[in-house]
Amino acid sequence: MLPRIIHIQPLAPSKPVLGQPCNGCGVCCLHEPCPLGILLSGYRRGACTALRWDENRAQYRCGAMVQPREVLRAALPTDLGWLVPVLLPVLRRLAGRWIAAGQGCDCSLEVSPGQPDTQTDRQSAP
Repeated sequence: MLPRIIHIQPLAPSKPVLGQPCNGCGVCCLHEPCPLGILLSGYRRGACTALRWDENRAQYRCGAMVQPREVLRAALPTDLGWLVPVLLPVLRRLAGRWIAAGQGCDCSLEVSPGQPDTQTDRQSAP
């Protein structure tokens, strides 16, 4: 697999070892969506659109679990918005199982810290 750059919140915890408890590092979901993320976003590559950054906990969380109403609204076309209340109980009941919550880290990616993004003001010389 070729190296890929994914942008991670600076305060996110380091990726745990494969099989260790999930700590909300976000690496797996920032790399590609899980089957539920594919269903919700329609994308197979790139960061999952359901992924949410929780500033208070300083960790990533699955939006299908922590913000299911917002995730469903974003996933459905506007004219199907009436389905949100119908699908919400199902998503709340099944999201944890669908993302394998509590099963431990299943992401075998190796993470190498990159250079932090820096922004400087550049002024042209007179």
